[in-house]
Amino acid sequence: MNRQASLTPAIDPDRIDHLFDIKGLRAFLPGGYGAIGEAISAAMARHGAHVVIAGPSADKAKALAARITAADGTAHGLSLDARSVADITRATAQAVGLMGGIDVLVNCVGIQREQSLMEVTEDTFDEVYETNLKSAMFLAQTVARDQIERGAGGRHIHLLSVRSQLALRGRGYSAYCATKGGLAMLVKQHAMELAPHGITVNGVAPTFIQSDRIRPHLDKPEFRDFILDRNPLGRIGDPLEVAGQVIAFAAPAGSYMTGQIVYIDGGVTASQ
Repeated sequence: MNRQASLTPAIDPDRIDHLFDIKGLRAFLPGGYGAIGEAISAAMARHGAHVVIAGPSADKAKALAARITAADGTAHGLSLDARSVADITRATAQAVGLMGGIDVLVNCVGIQREQSLMEVTEDTFDEVYETNLKSAMFLAQTVARDQIERGAGGRHIHLLSVRSQLALRGRGYSAYCATKGGLAMLVKQHAMELAPHGITVNGVAPTFIQSDRIRPHLDKPEFRDFILDRNPLGRIGDPLEVAGQVIAFAAPAGSYMTGQIVYIDGGVTASQ
């Protein structure tokens, strides 16, 4: 009697060994020298990826790249005005030239300009939109062109926020929430359009993470207590806890995930 071959694949020890292996991947990190971006850049380089860090300050990008290089990593820094499509095109081409291609886009670009609803100005709203959402569209487009041309697939990973899902009481977050919510849908749409090319698109969405950026919030006892009381784990997250999920998305372990947003928030979004 003929038996059908099993559909269950054999467990390959070599594949297990390389589930989280990103050695040799070429990663482009716009916004990669902020608190979370720096942790991601350093962690990916430490795990063997070649990273190009870009941001409005070429000096900061190059200084971080120098520190990574001094720790035996491979890194370059360059300038990028993420609000300019022309500069996105220029910086992406420069990153491709430095690395020979881009396997992974890690978009760490983002700003917040707090204004209450009745005080929001057109200029401020446009600044947040152009930085947080428009830049993501054209970074993805420009990187995807390189990836599609090379025909080897790739990964896009965008940093979002719990504000892509949750509003914040008592604060002026209209522009920020709107752009991060829009980015969540951009992730899903790009995932659908790039799937035929073997390119996955996902998002990582932290809550407040330890950094100088949130110091003003933590220095206010009432707001600090509000943040901690609503967090099931009862603490502020560490930047490396965000970097770990980015590595998982970039590595073979993330090969069958696309169009997804992972919330790194101590359980905040699970309890609201």
